[in-house]
Amino acid sequence: MQLEERQNRIEEHLQKVEFASLEELSELVDASVSTVRRDVTLLEAKGTLRRTHGGARLVNPKSDEFAFSARETHQLDEKEAIGQACAALIQPNQTVIVDAGTTCFHVAAHLEAKTPHIITNSLPVANLFAGTSQLEVVVSGGVIYPRLGVLVGPLAVEAFTKIHADVAIMSCGGVTPGGVTNSHALLIEIQRAMIQAARRVILCVDHTKFGRQSISRLCGLDAISTLITDQTPPADIFAALEQAGIELIVTSSGSAPVLAGRPDRGSRAAARAREAADEAAAERERFID
Repeated sequence: MQLEERQNRIEEHLQKVEFASLEELSELVDASVSTVRRDVTLLEAKGTLRRTHGGARLVNPKSDEFAFSARETHQLDEKEAIGQACAALIQPNQTVIVDAGTTCFHVAAHLEAKTPHIITNSLPVANLFAGTSQLEVVVSGGVIYPRLGVLVGPLAVEAFTKIHADVAIMSCGGVTPGGVTNSHALLIEIQRAMIQAARRVILCVDHTKFGRQSISRLCGLDAISTLITDQTPPADIFAALEQAGIELIVTSSGSAPVLAGRPDRGSRAAARAREAADEAAAERERFID
């Protein structure tokens, strides 16, 4: 039974009974308890249900329990494939920044075996590893943005300006030849700090983000080291990625990169991101003076 079918069965069952144990759900979908536990965790991130000790219960749609944005609760199989492909790039014991959003959550769900040091502002990601002793998870400070289950504000930004990471795993609202954008203005400054803190930036997006331009510009394509997606991008975006020297991995085409990228791509992108941030800070100081 495929991921989306299992989760639909679980949702339908909970709509009837409101609460079910993991063992009961395991029998329902004919899958292991560990697989069902992961499904329940993903459904909790969607806001559909709430995990309890040994089981799950239905969430009242009128409750204030946080959930990811409704626009990010589809394309589950595609995001699962992207998550697996991204996790395969992470080396054991690396320090990894994990951005908010359901695509990054799917990556995080596959990271436990790599035992990385994880830094995140995502409450669902932090909660995913709450019962795991093998991983060191650092959660930024900040104010909770309930609709996304993410920490925002000056404290969250400051947390990422004081660290150095091997990899930042990011998502976004849209990708065009002109760059990367996001629809949540509160997240932009935090995401820029994440990019500046990492030697390598991996952007994980499904094909629905191509050609979409959200309200706030995050960065140019040259700030990205690797892009992982489920379908080959449109010709104009593909050409822009190739020109920028970005590694491109398309999950529907297997594990081999469609575009190889440049060997020094990560360090050069991080350096450019830091230079851009320094220039912006200097400009702000001149304006204040």
